[in-house]
Amino acid sequence: MPSEFDLIQRHFSRTAPNAVLGVGDDCALLQPGAGMQLAVSTDTLVADVHFFADADPQKLGWKCLAVNLSDLAAMGATPRWATLALTLPEVDDDWLAAFASGLYGCADQFGVSLVGGDTTQGALSLTLTIIGEVPPNQALRRDGARPGDEIWVSGTLGDAALALAALQGRVTLTDADLATLAARLHAPAPRIDLGLALRGLASSAIDVSDGLLADLGHILSRSGVGAVVEYAHLPLGEILHDYTAHPAFDDCVLSGGDDYELCFTAPAAHHQALDQIAARLSLRLTAIGSILAEPGLTVRDAQGQPLDIRRTGYDHFAA
Repeated sequence: MPSEFDLIQRHFSRTAPNAVLGVGDDCALLQPGAGMQLAVSTDTLVADVHFFADADPQKLGWKCLAVNLSDLAAMGATPRWATLALTLPEVDDDWLAAFASGLYGCADQFGVSLVGGDTTQGALSLTLTIIGEVPPNQALRRDGARPGDEIWVSGTLGDAALALAALQGRVTLTDADLATLAARLHAPAPRIDLGLALRGLASSAIDVSDGLLADLGHILSRSGVGAVVEYAHLPLGEILHDYTAHPAFDDCVLSGGDDYELCFTAPAAHHQALDQIAARLSLRLTAIGSILAEPGLTVRDAQGQPLDIRRTGYDHFAA
């Protein structure tokens, strides 16, 4: 049976062109750009909690890096390096080769070098730490939203959650619809270019990983403000429009999670600049509400009446 070092050498040892020293020593040696601050984030994905244990390993490799890159996008940081800790129930070379292919596919697209990590035996889980760079005082944070700011979201909401609901048997989709939506679930697109473009424009930002209401709630809490969201303005893809009457629809859109879009706030004076960014990036950006001085979050229907929003988003410790 191959040793831990054989596994690392075979599947996770590649030249790291933007590191002084990459995989193969006790530590990696990294050289940040002159005057840059480091942005660091860690995520753990656990089998049958965050992904199905029999998930396609190539797609899983992509996703485990992409969800961390989404955190860098929300901070307006440029991706540089990553480390990976793998807990594996057994050694499966074919699985590892496919996983590494997906991981490196994502890394190559976003300019990331894998510079270290660890492997051990146990229940399948993946822990990835991502490191990026951002100029001083330009990071997008959660604590900068101010009354009068507009609330924006990129892309569309609810696609990944509806795909998951279908895979769990809670919703019935056509094969074509499921294939389209499952791509959003299994291969999220981190909005790195958008995060970089929002420097100097957005007053706060967060990625939508646990659901719009939960993640917007983090901005409100950190900023000490409230918000009103216009339900009719929430951006939906074409497939979602066909399921508006389904009981799972509201939960998918408002609190489903796994969208990995950016939710951000910006002064109303920047509205035109944000429209120009949307056009330049060919990315849908939608103003969905506004920040209020009074704490609290209200979602209003098309008639201006408040909706029941007791949904709280994904809970990592729910029974």
